[in-house]
Amino acid sequence: MSRYQQTLDVLRQQPRTWLVTGCAGFIGSNLLETLLKLDQRVVGLDNFATGHQRNLDEVRGLVTAEQWARLRFIEGDIRKLDDCRQAAQGVDHVLHQAALGSVPRSLNDPITTNEVNISGFLNVLVAARDAQVKSFVYAASSSTYGDHPGLPKVEDRIGKPLSPYAVTKYVNELYADVFARSYGFKSVGLRYFNVFGKRQDPEGAYAAVIPKWVAAMIRNEDVAVNGDGETSRDFCFVENAVQANLLAALAEGQAQDQVYNVAVSGRTTLNQLFEFLVQTLGRIGVQYDKRPVYRDFRPGDVRHSQADISKGASLLGYAPTHTIVQGLEEAMPWYVQFLR
Repeated sequence: MSRYQQTLDVLRQQPRTWLVTGCAGFIGSNLLETLLKLDQRVVGLDNFATGHQRNLDEVRGLVTAEQWARLRFIEGDIRKLDDCRQAAQGVDHVLHQAALGSVPRSLNDPITTNEVNISGFLNVLVAARDAQVKSFVYAASSSTYGDHPGLPKVEDRIGKPLSPYAVTKYVNELYADVFARSYGFKSVGLRYFNVFGKRQDPEGAYAAVIPKWVAAMIRNEDVAVNGDGETSRDFCFVENAVQANLLAALAEGQAQDQVYNVAVSGRTTLNQLFEFLVQTLGRIGVQYDKRPVYRDFRPGDVRHSQADISKGASLLGYAPTHTIVQGLEEAMPWYVQFLR
């Protein structure tokens, strides 16, 4: 039996109370769905800046009425300490997902990115410490590796940040480390690598590449590629990220007070991704015959990214269940239904 399966069994037998910040967002709503299906009690905090009521509505339709009743939703802002304190009261485990993502957004508006991702993070951290929660897991980012050229990316070797967003996520890790040293409040950071899956918003100026391209293909619009298409990423299906969060939340001893890569340890170029999407859509009856349109590289982007996941495998028992192709197969029907 895998460590993750053991974790799920423990939670079914011993329900806990969880705080999920950003619960109306992409990863947050997937965590919410999983926890409610495990009959856990959940406090959800979101201000709908990038999350959506439709995500909560969708989760409600996927769980029983009894499970949905275990959610206490707070419409609040992590930039307000009082909202964070209210949400953290009586909580066993915190899964902190609320943030302003996107490198381009941070380049356009570094001040708001800083307020949410650093001041907001500190508010949640302080509220969780004061509430004496049992564990604190937060969304870190592969952007922290910055200009370090080494592949695959190993947790203890990073470079200089290439965007304000990357700075904010690195500062999260620094604060987490200081809180462990200064207050004995340990946490776990999860450096996500290009997570994708259902309820990832395909609309808006800062949409991630997979939902953005799928939306264009379904509408028979041009797909724009930044650069020559040989930029590569370690795309990670959202179920892998959910697994990492739950494993980290129940981690003990040496596995605490750490940062882990969350990915599949693969490399997929944008050109390969384009072909994967065309093929996956074709298998469910959506044909796309156009070729990609290449344009300039995007400022702040890293050329190549691939994770070493051996640390998470060793200390957490993390074992991704979905490759990029398997994840696309599972996610595509949701994208098609949402966009039609």
